[in-house]
Amino acid sequence: MKSDKGKNMSDLVVKSNRLNTAIQNLSLVEIRLIQIAIIDSRETQTGLTSDSPLVISAKRYAECFNVEIDTAYDVLLAAESTLFERRFSFVNKRDNQVKTRWVSQVEYIRGDGAIEIILTPAVVKEITRINGIENFFTKYMLGQTAVLNSVYSVRLYELVTQWRQATKTHLFDIETFRGQLGLGVNDYQRMSDFKRRVLDSAVKEINEKTDLQISYVQEKKKSKIIGFKFKVSEKESSKNTSKARECNTVDMFTVEGLSDKQLGRITRNKQFIADYNHLVSSTSPAGQDTKAWEFEMINRLKKDASKFKKRPIKEYLDY
Repeated sequence: MKSDKGKNMSDLVVKSNRLNTAIQNLSLVEIRLIQIAIIDSRETQTGLTSDSPLVISAKRYAECFNVEIDTAYDVLLAAESTLFERRFSFVNKRDNQVKTRWVSQVEYIRGDGAIEIILTPAVVKEITRINGIENFFTKYMLGQTAVLNSVYSVRLYELVTQWRQATKTHLFDIETFRGQLGLGVNDYQRMSDFKRRVLDSAVKEINEKTDLQISYVQEKKKSKIIGFKFKVSEKESSKNTSKARECNTVDMFTVEGLSDKQLGRITRNKQFIADYNHLVSSTSPAGQDTKAWEFEMINRLKKDASKFKKRPIKEYLDY
């Protein structure tokens, strides 16, 4: 049996700051798969190479992120097609922009309920078992981000955690910052929408669920917001973290107080359908008829809304 110290270290994610601040567009599931790959690669005795496969099982995913095993099977299967297409860019030592993929190969192993990935040379180079200059690397515990339900929260945590010792960040240029959070050029173009839907909700979730307390100020040039600076501090105690997580989960994923009419609006929302159409078979009544879909999803929401975790339930009313 591993000691507590050993168990904690096995959950440590280490990435170079250059990779961590790269422009990227990973989904929440894909970020989680990369996190597990980083952790597991650190546990190998032979070292990580760009031709060594890493196997992530549905059971491993379910245990790390506290989801049902069936959900884990679904997300791994979906990741087979999407993860290979994900690209990102970063600036190298020559100050040139480099474009690359996260993985060079991906395979869903159907009999084992697992996904096998091979990381690209660029990613492998930036993942290391840090033994030397620790301030060059971003380190955080998987448990801190495993409870975050928004991809924007995870990315913001990754971006600011490297500044916890300095307590203040540099200026995050708005356009670069949007890319680092994974936003497309057409996503939340209005600043009010960006702050409400992305930035403020991510700050709130980080403050409620993780070991960091963050806040930000916006910087303007004339009347235009050009970027954000963050204050970052570690919480003195994490004793109330579990309680905060439970309270926040209830607030974000409950359907209490929502009428059947509102639930119907939620289930008809295009984003809701895109997020959860994998829950029903295309040949089932709910997969073929919109009314049957609405009836099925309303019942599922009433039965256990906590299973719908891709984004806060009530957020679908605003789309």
